[in-house]
Amino acid sequence: MNSIFIIGEQRSGSNLLRLMLDKSPQIAAPHPPHILQRMTPLLPLYGNLNINENFIQLIEDSCRLIETNPVEWIGVKLDRNRIYDNCKKNTLIAVFGAIMSSYGEYHKSDYWACKSMQNIRWIDGLEAYFDEPKYIFLHRDPRDVALSFSKAVVGHKHPYFITKQWLELNQLCFSAKQNIPSDRFFSLKYEDLIKDSKKILIQLCAFLKIEYSDSMLNFYESIEAQNTAKVSMLWDNVTNPVLKQNAGKYKIEMNKEDLSIIESLAGDIMDKLEYERTVSNDQLKEFNTNDISHFKSENNRLILEKSNSMDIKDLEMRKKQLAILEEIKDRGALSIC
Repeated sequence: MNSIFIIGEQRSGSNLLRLMLDKSPQIAAPHPPHILQRMTPLLPLYGNLNINENFIQLIEDSCRLIETNPVEWIGVKLDRNRIYDNCKKNTLIAVFGAIMSSYGEYHKSDYWACKSMQNIRWIDGLEAYFDEPKYIFLHRDPRDVALSFSKAVVGHKHPYFITKQWLELNQLCFSAKQNIPSDRFFSLKYEDLIKDSKKILIQLCAFLKIEYSDSMLNFYESIEAQNTAKVSMLWDNVTNPVLKQNAGKYKIEMNKEDLSIIESLAGDIMDKLEYERTVSNDQLKEFNTNDISHFKSENNRLILEKSNSMDIKDLEMRKKQLAILEEIKDRGALSIC
């Protein structure tokens, strides 16, 4: 089965794009449990994956991660034995691929699409394991990304740290673009997607070699959109039509200090992505250890403040998956080495 990876940084419209793609009968695009991002740090606990008992435990834990995902994979039953049989290697990427293929097979699709945007960190492994995977590099103005993260229940809250991660992930995407053939790499600006969705989706379908359908514009009517929106305030917009004016909010809502921080860090990449700067060169800054220490303290304060105001339902939906990860840590290293 063919694979699609949506890469870049969060708060850039990846759920919007996922739901649009999911409306195509040729693509199955579930809400992601971020398997590589969450399970990779735990891999040392599994020991030698060439020992079947260890590898089978990794499959079991990865499946449980999905089965406790806040947005349910409706109707999909993860057959551990089938997943094991479909792994070409005893690796986490193989488990991830077999699980995603299970979702695609259930929906009888030609492609599965994963919107775990930080998968770009594992680009070498993805290229080595999957057969000519396709990538959609989705990017958004870092100033609007910073505003979005500042209001969200997840992620950094200070513009310095938000921008550092935006910069890192977008640089990784630029590097990948240099090494991956153009027929497998599609760059997509969020601002263009919301401005003229039909035009962009037609181009994207041509890239993927699938048929375009106007139903993709009605993503907000889908059961998947309804299930996504009811889980978290993060995604409550996905049951509405495209918000065409959801760009350039920083022009009204962001202060000059935060603008200066963001453009001082990300100016070069902003130029490459054709985001116009607003801060003059004499207002750009370099940051010393004292500045960064202050930013860190403020970031931690804002994260705590946001977590204390998190919606109870939102928090409860996340607890089940977090409990799986804590259980794995508490279990410790497997006895079979």
